[in-house]
Amino acid sequence: MSNPPSGPSYARDLAQIERANATGRVPAVFIHGLWLLPTSWDRWAAVFEDAGFAPVLAGWPDDPETVEEAHAHPEVFAGKSVGQVADHFCDLIGKLERRPVIIGHSFGGLITQITAGRGLSQASVAIDPAPFRGVLPLPLSSLRAASAVLGNPANYHRAVPLTYDQFRYSFANAVTEEEARQLYDTFAVPAPGEPLFQAAAANVNPWTEVKVDTTADDRGPLLIISGEKDNTVPWAIANASYKKQAQNEHAVTEITEMAGRGHALTIDHGWREVADTALAFVRRFVDPAV
Repeated sequence: MSNPPSGPSYARDLAQIERANATGRVPAVFIHGLWLLPTSWDRWAAVFEDAGFAPVLAGWPDDPETVEEAHAHPEVFAGKSVGQVADHFCDLIGKLERRPVIIGHSFGGLITQITAGRGLSQASVAIDPAPFRGVLPLPLSSLRAASAVLGNPANYHRAVPLTYDQFRYSFANAVTEEEARQLYDTFAVPAPGEPLFQAAAANVNPWTEVKVDTTADDRGPLLIISGEKDNTVPWAIANASYKKQAQNEHAVTEITEMAGRGHALTIDHGWREVADTALAFVRRFVDPAV
């Protein structure tokens, strides 16, 4: 990485790593995507802990601890690239004494696949994952969802918040208006613009950081979960990612679609069904007690 990791957020992450190591259990590392914080995984962490795993809710570099802090200091999100974030998580995962399972959402799903391609996970679940180099579909709904950032080139170096209407379309289109408002107020924070620009250019930039080693022999089992009504990462993108990953001859690759679900499927009222789907896949390959 260009700068050594440091600061309060990194100290919080290290404390989680130490706690996970102290349990002797298999860690379950959760990686959030844009416009969310690690706390968006709190309920998932409880489910996986009850199942015998040691949850680690690590953040992106400089993540604030709360939504309130994020809105008070949005500038901390700016200037984060896919490569920087991937290296950050690889650094943290490398400090675990046991090889973890990794679960990620959206750009966190992309980071999950990057870490899996580096041989760092026992099993991985990528939920509505952002596309990587070689994933070619570009549905109109994805372009509209990304336009909140890509519409202004100056956003490359900025932290960009979503308006409620933008959040409603890109995250909360499959829930009621009342729930959409509640999700926006509870979870939505600014996000770096750079990863979206990187993803948009991945297929024309041979040096892109938005790339995944899909053929690594130590990748481990991978499940891709797609929300049927996701505007941001619709089935066309998720399935194209699956087809690239399914070329791996060394590991199981599966995909499943969650009926009636949008991009907010990890945080909305139906989160438990998605968590149980992810957990059931992981437990087929990893015994947390062994």
